[in-house]
Amino acid sequence: MKKVNDNRKRVIVDFKKLTPEILGLLVEKYPDGYDEDHIITFRNAKNEVVDAVQVDTEDTKYLVKVSTKLVKTMENYDEDDYEDYDDDDPDAVQDPDIEPSEEPEDFD
Repeated sequence: MKKVNDNRKRVIVDFKKLTPEILGLLVEKYPDGYDEDHIITFRNAKNEVVDAVQVDTEDTKYLVKVSTKLVKTMENYDEDDYEDYDDDDPDAVQDPDIEPSEEPEDFD
């Protein structure tokens, strides 16, 4: 049962701002990757439609924007790759190499 009074901070995270901590939480929550049932769709402050997956900490709800880069990074996740970085360092998570044939199709 969900708490009625959930006062946790809510943060939207783009891949560029993804930290090792959030990436680790995503891989822990979705060890086999996420699917359509896990995706939350909403409109942001600019009224743009955003697809995201949710991961929570004790004090924060993170909505991480869905992207090909996120999927590839989760697939290749190795905790040891981030041992030299702080958990909250957004520069630690690098863009993965994505082949042009791996670009997603538009579903619009």
